Amino acid sequence: MKHADFNIGLEFVGDAGYRWRCTDVGKRAILAIRLDHDDPNWYQGPPYIADEVAFDEREMERCHLTNADVLAAAICEHETMGHPGYPGDAVTRMVEARYAHHYPHKGVLRFDRRRSDGEVLHPYAGRQDEGVWMVDLYLPFQNAYEVMAERDFIALPRVSVEDVRSRADFQPARFAEHLASFRATITQGGKNGVSE
Repeated sequence: MKHADFNIGLEFVGDAGYRWRCTDVGKRAILAIRLDHDDPNWYQGPPYIADEVAFDEREMERCHLTNADVLAAAICEHETMGHPGYPGDAVTRMVEARYAHHYPHKGVLRFDRRRSDGEVLHPYAGRQDEGVWMVDLYLPFQNAYEVMAERDFIALPRVSVEDVRSRADFQPARFAEHLASFRATITQGGKNGVSE
């Protein structure tokens, strides 16, 4: 959804499938309360008993009017995005690391970044090492891990949809498969008397 789609009182499905009600529309963000109580008195206001949560532009894009819209968007993203996803063991490692150390700069973990070689870096935890804040990174296209100084990480550009698609198109394993297929085609052509 886009900012213009929201109005006070609108109910929608947010990230992780929770239902929300919009309570305020600002210039670039909205406020909403999560609809997770059976008692309607939780939703009387303003002011509300339930916590109002801010949704910025990025979070609004992941909202939908219905559960069917959520499912359709997930299928479309899976078929067109090119992101390899996160294997179970990687998710376990990332969650354990996130809670192993107190990291006060949670906003740093919100955005994947792109290295100069096009590699996608997913931040999942942070910690201090000899007085320097470090960010633990998962590289989803390589199923590998790295660590980078926080100041260097936040200086990198945020990953765009185009970055992910570009990275998905150039995977060394896929390239090797395409090259082998191309060579087999050339070899097969030569055996059939086809000249170059």
